[in-house]
Amino acid sequence: MTDAPRMLSEPESYALLNDYRIPVPRHAVVHSADVAITAAETVGYPCVAKVLSPSITHKSDAGGVQIGIHNPAELRAAIETIQSTIHERAPDAEITGFVIEEQAPPGLELYIGGKRDPAFGPVITFGTGGTLVELEHDITMRVAPVTPEEATAMVRSIRHYPQIAGYRGTEPLDESALADTIHKISTLFINRPEVAELDINPLILYPDGLCAVDARILIRPYAPAPVTSRPPLPQDLFWVSRIALVGASANPEKIGYIVLRNLLSFTGTVYPVNPKGGEILGKSVYPSLADIPERPDAVIITVPSTIVPQVMRDAGERGIPLAVIITSGFRETGEDGARLEEEIEGIALEYGIRYTGPNCLGMQVPRLSLNATFDPKSPRVGHTAFISQSGAIITTLVDWSLTEGIGFSAVFSVGNQTNIDFVDYIRLAAADDYTRTIVLYIEEIRDGRRFFEEAAKVTPVKPVIAIKAGRSEVGQKAAASHTGSLAGSYEVYEAAFRQAGIINAQNLSDAFSLAMLLGSEGYPKGNRAVVISSAGGFCVLASDYAEQHGIRIAPLSDTLLEEMNAFMPHGWSRQNPIDMVGDAGVHRFALTFDALIRHQDEWDIAFVISVPTATLDPVHLATEMARFSRHTEKMVVGCLLGGESMAAGVRILRDADIPNFAEPEDAFRAAGTAVKREDELEKEKK
Repeated sequence: MTDAPRMLSEPESYALLNDYRIPVPRHAVVHSADVAITAAETVGYPCVAKVLSPSITHKSDAGGVQIGIHNPAELRAAIETIQSTIHERAPDAEITGFVIEEQAPPGLELYIGGKRDPAFGPVITFGTGGTLVELEHDITMRVAPVTPEEATAMVRSIRHYPQIAGYRGTEPLDESALADTIHKISTLFINRPEVAELDINPLILYPDGLCAVDARILIRPYAPAPVTSRPPLPQDLFWVSRIALVGASANPEKIGYIVLRNLLSFTGTVYPVNPKGGEILGKSVYPSLADIPERPDAVIITVPSTIVPQVMRDAGERGIPLAVIITSGFRETGEDGARLEEEIEGIALEYGIRYTGPNCLGMQVPRLSLNATFDPKSPRVGHTAFISQSGAIITTLVDWSLTEGIGFSAVFSVGNQTNIDFVDYIRLAAADDYTRTIVLYIEEIRDGRRFFEEAAKVTPVKPVIAIKAGRSEVGQKAAASHTGSLAGSYEVYEAAFRQAGIINAQNLSDAFSLAMLLGSEGYPKGNRAVVISSAGGFCVLASDYAEQHGIRIAPLSDTLLEEMNAFMPHGWSRQNPIDMVGDAGVHRFALTFDALIRHQDEWDIAFVISVPTATLDPVHLATEMARFSRHTEKMVVGCLLGGESMAAGVRILRDADIPNFAEPEDAFRAAGTAVKREDELEKEKK
C-alpha cells in the first residue's frame, strides 16, 4: 500500500463488498470492445458500460457511463461514445479499461456511506439516495459499531421510511436485508481500518433483496494511535484539603492575586508560593513547593508558560498528584506553544501527575467554598456539575446563575484537555453522590471514541446534557482559534450524543432548564400532564406549549371531576387545564393538589402556573406545592410568574427541590425533552 490515499476501482470496491456478502451486480473488467461483447454474454443484457480510469472520480460527470445497452452493436457504440467523451471532457485522463455490468432493475434508490471522523472514528450514514441525496438530506448517522437493532432504527428514522414499509398499497420492501447491509458496512469499517470513506449510491432496494449498484471506497494507510497510560484521576478531588498556588502575587492586576483572593474562603488550607516569600492577603508565602510544611493535594499554576515545566517538575518531586494549569500560551498559540505543552505532558507522565488545562479558568467546588479560578463570582451550592471548554462561558454562566438561583456541585474548566479531559470529569461527576446532573459545553472532543463509550455508561444513571459549539462553518473556525483545536462535523457530534444518551441542548438556557428539572425530579414516567392555574390565558397557552413539545394534556376522569366540583366555583373549566378562576386563593390550589394526589394514576407531570394576585400568597402557595410534591412520586413543575412579588415563593420551591420556570414554554420544552429521553431509555432496556 502506498503512503497516499487511493480510490479503489469499481471492481475492487465490488470485491470488498462481496467479502461482506453485500450483493453487487454481475460484472466483468475488459480492455476492448471485442472482449466487452464476449463478457456481456455472461453478464447479460441489458447492461451498463463504465470507464475505468484512476484519474476520474465521478464517472457520470465525465461522460464515462452508458446505460440501457441491449445488444452487441449498442455495446460497441457505447464504448466508442465513452472514449470520445472522455477525450473531450478529460483529455489527460488515462483509460485503463471498462466495466461491463448487469443493469439492475428499477427499485427504491437509497444511500449507505461511512467515513472516519477525526473525533469519533468510523461513522455510518444512511438515507435516501440517487441524484438528490444532498438536496433532500434525508439521512441518519450512527457511530460504529452499529448493532443490528440500531441498524433497524436507522432504517425507520428517515422521512422516506413509508416507501420502505409499503405506502398506499405498494408492496413492502426488504427492510431486513437493508438493516443487515447497514450492519455489515459498520462491521467492514471496524475490521478494515484502512477504509477511510465509503459511498454506495445508489443501493437499490427491492421487495426481496437489494443490490449495491455503484460503490466508491477510499483507502489510506492506517497507523494506530499511540496509547498513553495515565494514573487514575484522584476520586477525592471533591474533597481536596490542601492547595498550593504557584504564582501568587501581591499585584491586584495579576491572575495570581485574584486566584489567591478567591481561595481565601476555601474550607481547607492554602499555601501561596512565590520566590519572593513574604506575606500576601494575610497569608504567609513560601519560596517554593519544597518549602511547604506538608504535601499539598493539588497545585494551582499561574506563572508564565515558559516556567510551567519547572513547576510541574517541582510538583512531581514533591509528590503532588493533581495540578490545575491556568496559564495560557500553549497549543492554542502555535507550534512553539504545542512543543511546550508536549514537554509538560512528558513531565506529568514521568511523575504520575494528572492536570487540567493548560489554558483554563480553573475549578470551583461550591460546597467546599473552593473557587480556584480568576472569576470573582462564586456559584451557589447545587446538584449540577458544569464542565466547560470555555472560561468565558463559565464566568458568564456563574454570574447568571446567581440571579436565577441555580447552584452547582462543581464547575470545571477543561482548557486544552491535554491530560484531564471531558471523560475524566464525567467519570468524576458520575461517581459523586452530590451531583445529580451533568452539563457540558463542548467545542472539541479530542478522543471521541473514548468520550462516546464512557458517556454511554453514565447516561442511564445520571442525565448528561451538552451544548455543542461550532455548528456553523464560521463557528467551527472560531472554535479552532479559541482553544487550538479543530471542531469536527456538528452532525457527527449530534449523532454520537444521541447514541450515547446525551441530551443535545440548543443553548445554555435550555441546558440548565433541563438540568434543574432532571436534577430535582428525575425523568418523568410518561407524558400525561395536568395544568393547575387561576390564570385563564396561561391555561390556553399551556395547551399550545404542551402540543408543541410532545406533552399530552390528560383527560380527567369523571370521578376526579366530581370531587373537584365539590369545592370549585361555578365558572371553573371542568377540564384539564384546570382553570380555577382568577379569585382562587391558596386553599383552592391545596384542595386541587389533594384531589390529584388521590388520583395520581391519571397523570405523570403537574404544571402549577400562578401569577401575582391580591388573593394569593406566593409563600403559602409554594409551601403547599412542596407538600404536594412530597405526597406524590410524579413530577411537579412550578411556574410562579412575575418578579419581586413571587421571589419568596420561588426560594421556597428551590429549597424544596422543585424546579420553577419564569416562562411557561421553557417548562414545557424541558419536560418534553425529558419525556423523549425517558422514552429512549425505555426502548434501550427492551
